Amino acid sequence: MTRRTTAAFEASLDGLDVGRTRTTPGGFEAVLREVVRQPAVGVPLPDEGLSLPASVTTDATPAELADAATGVTAAALGIADYGSVVLPSTATGAEQVSLFPPLHVAVLRESDVVAGMPEAIERLAPLLRDDRGSAVVATGPSATADMGDLVRGAHGPEEVHVVIVEDDEGTRNGTVDSAGDETSDAGEGGTTGSVDAGPAGDGDE
Repeated sequence: MTRRTTAAFEASLDGLDVGRTRTTPGGFEAVLREVVRQPAVGVPLPDEGLSLPASVTTDATPAELADAATGVTAAALGIADYGSVVLPSTATGAEQVSLFPPLHVAVLRESDVVAGMPEAIERLAPLLRDDRGSAVVATGPSATADMGDLVRGAHGPEEVHVVIVEDDEGTRNGTVDSAGDETSDAGEGGTTGSVDAGPAGDGDE
């Protein structure tokens, strides 16, 4: 991961009309309270350094999921070329939480942003072979023009916001390359699941 890669990812998000916020681990909960609309549901985050505020309901009932304005999940990877996020399915219902509410907030570590699909597959390949789970590659809000005019939210969230959490100073393994970019080998691995095609046809989430 380089600063250039993260900048490319953020530019791709801008092109998809996806909101984004960069924060530190210490500022994460305050940012989440700012971007989340209530009522909100979520699934516990796998990152031990990050947790959801009490205002986000975990282990939601079907009724709470149906009424939620926001769903909060972790993203295993960000793909800079496309502005995509890789969303692993979990036993706690991450896929449903990412799809049903009109606003999906995806939480992503900066070290988990990769340049393109080849790098993403390289990171996911061991788990594709060893784990029979699944994940969705989601690119922007749900949108379809099947019936004429562009409609958002037909098959997933109308809006997406990505919270990019900078790596802890203590875990950053950065060096500076010849282009002046800081590089890091922190965060190798850490993704779960395999890749499905995701919602087909519309390029949506």
